[in-house]
Amino acid sequence: MKVNSSATQEIKQPLSSRPAAGLWWGFVGVAAFSFTLPFTRVAVTGLSPLFIGSGRAVVATVLAAFALTLTRQRLPRGAQWARIAVVAGGVVVGFPLLTSFALTSVPASHGAVVIALLPAATATMAVIRGHERPPRSFWMITGAGAVAAIGFASAQSGGIGQLQLADLLLFGAVLSAAIGYAEGGLLARELGSWQTVSWALVLSSPLMAGIAAFSMASQPPSATPVQWAAFAYLGVVSMFFGFFAWYRGLAIGPMAQVSQIQLVQPVLSICWAGLILGEDLTWATIIGGTAVILCAGLAVRSRPRAAGSDADVLDSPQDSPRNNAKDNAKDTVTVKQFG
Repeated sequence: MKVNSSATQEIKQPLSSRPAAGLWWGFVGVAAFSFTLPFTRVAVTGLSPLFIGSGRAVVATVLAAFALTLTRQRLPRGAQWARIAVVAGGVVVGFPLLTSFALTSVPASHGAVVIALLPAATATMAVIRGHERPPRSFWMITGAGAVAAIGFASAQSGGIGQLQLADLLLFGAVLSAAIGYAEGGLLARELGSWQTVSWALVLSSPLMAGIAAFSMASQPPSATPVQWAAFAYLGVVSMFFGFFAWYRGLAIGPMAQVSQIQLVQPVLSICWAGLILGEDLTWATIIGGTAVILCAGLAVRSRPRAAGSDADVLDSPQDSPRNNAKDNAKDTVTVKQFG
């Protein structure tokens, strides 16, 4: 490259150097997702789980296609489509369908018992996929938070008991969501937060539309206004707008820390279940919720080692500021960040 030449270099790095911004965006997403289990439980009393799991994706796809067209987003390129397929398989297909079927036979509070494992699962996937290296204390607090969340949710539902088919479905939902969250958080740094989930919805739309059509043909939907309202929330917020905030939080990172905000989700979900489904809100709920939130706060405050920090490490050693110091002295580089 000649002296004083100009080049454009895309650097896949967090969208902000302030971790607090990622935590706040993550909390907004979690607050939106916390209504998912109670509203799914409401919807499955009048609509088939197959229709709910696929139909909510169809509703969200309409919004996603409109947003992508209105803002004239560029198409993903090359391997990005394969990564979008991973996101779609996890959060568009896997989690909605598996939780919808599971919640036909177990209450929302029981579902929160298994879904409480999602933060630890997401953090694990973030370490594997995102090459993050949180300190040992982070994992100790993460484990304590997961135990507190499961213990709290178990106390509210009377204990997990014997492993049921619904539990296997919920475990599958946790794994699906964890993979989709981790890959989506990384991809959001390239495509943008809302763009990532929008492309995932568009890519999976033929499959989900086909499943929805099959479900409607075999069992025409018939529900009350309240059940339709719950379904609408699942499609508009849980499946679409909630991911705007959530993927932006994961993109800002550090991903393993932002994922721990999900520890608050079972607390919120059971609170909403108490208000919406009539479950009792006891002192045990308040005390248990405080314990879970305290663990989440300690987890997100623990800092990963500098070598594994999202804010300090780029995707390859060749992209590091130290290695490029000499080149930057000669060349003018324009850095493009998406989102």
